Amino acid sequence: MPNRPRTLCETLHHTGCRPSELIEITPARIDLSSGAVTLRSLKKRKDSSGTQKSVYRAVPVPPGYLDTLNTAHGIRQAQTSRKLAHLPIWPLSRVRVWQIVKDVMIEAKIVDAAHRSPKGLRHGFGVNAVVNGIPLHMLQKWMGHAQLSTTTIYANAIGKEEQNIAARMWS
Repeated sequence: MPNRPRTLCETLHHTGCRPSELIEITPARIDLSSGAVTLRSLKKRKDSSGTQKSVYRAVPVPPGYLDTLNTAHGIRQAQTSRKLAHLPIWPLSRVRVWQIVKDVMIEAKIVDAAHRSPKGLRHGFGVNAVVNGIPLHMLQKWMGHAQLSTTTIYANAIGKEEQNIAARMWS
């Protein structure tokens, strides 16, 4: 698979970001040394005075993914340029992101269902975090949820995910 669609899908998978957040990621928001991607939430939040504010969140990601991202997109090199550091890594529309993810999933022979989408990758991120014992308050932070009640949806795992969670309890 070409690097750009691959890294796009891996970014959705490893960060749990929304397509609208993905297309705003720039090299300046990739911290290769600490291993995190900083996302700007596009959900509107207000501070105590009622003024709209931007909300950012740093999501830790695997080192191997960062190596792939750096190799495919020249992140380290782009970070040395004021101009390139602030240009989107994927200059695409949200619709195009959906098309790319669908195409990759079709090529991977993933069954046609609701999870065969960017939202499916986001949901997979959430369920995987719960299955691996990530506390809900950390998952809430990483996913950019304003309310913990939204995050608890991922704790309502069923099937294999539920069995994995139960297995941790008895081991």
